[in-house]
Amino acid sequence: MKLTTFIAAAVMTAVAAPAFAQAFYVVQDVKTKKCTITETKPASSEVTVVSGDSVYKTKAEAESGMKAIKVCTSN
Repeated sequence: MKLTTFIAAAVMTAVAAPAFAQAFYVVQDVKTKKCTITETKPASSEVTVVSGDSVYKTKAEAESGMKAIKVCTSN
């Protein structure tokens, strides 16, 4: 009985763990050219990801990355 409970808990943790992982993206509004940080990858054509393939794990990392991106610092 304990083994079954342990296995069930392990499976639930493995399935739920990715949902808790945060991702931050540096995006730029196409019209205003203003850069912002979002938690979701944009699906519309109104904003574009300017950090390339970089996905930041914390907001502080994203802010540092945004300062290093040339198109974000020039505006």
